[in-house]
Amino acid sequence: MKFPILPLCLIASAVLAGCGKTEAPVAAPQEPVAAPAAAPAPVALPELKVAIDPTYEPFTFKTSDGKPTGFDVDIAEALCAEIKRQCVYVEQVWDSMIPGLQAKKYDVIISSMSITEERQKVVDFTDKYYNTP
Repeated sequence: MKFPILPLCLIASAVLAGCGKTEAPVAAPQEPVAAPAAAPAPVALPELKVAIDPTYEPFTFKTSDGKPTGFDVDIAEALCAEIKRQCVYVEQVWDSMIPGLQAKKYDVIISSMSITEERQKVVDFTDKYYNTP
């Protein structure tokens, strides 16, 4: 019986090639990379002292746990977010609102204050954000 030599040699070569050791290519050494700097600690926002009279529900009142809430507080929080400040609420009785602002006890009054000629003589107002007929 005659064996074909060429096909047997090809098969033997393929088997031997599969048994050979393959080495992974050696990568060139790289320069050490510095670790990324840690993110800076969050900076505390500057305060905006907001005068409120928490007795005028639904505009400004306190929750059962004593936290100020209401329409005016929502406006104050939106303002603080816009100007990147931390709202700090200063509770005031109504009659001392403007004198306290003049004495710099707080930065703003956000407490449903109507615009009158008398008040405009001593404090600045924004545009109205609420109007009652």
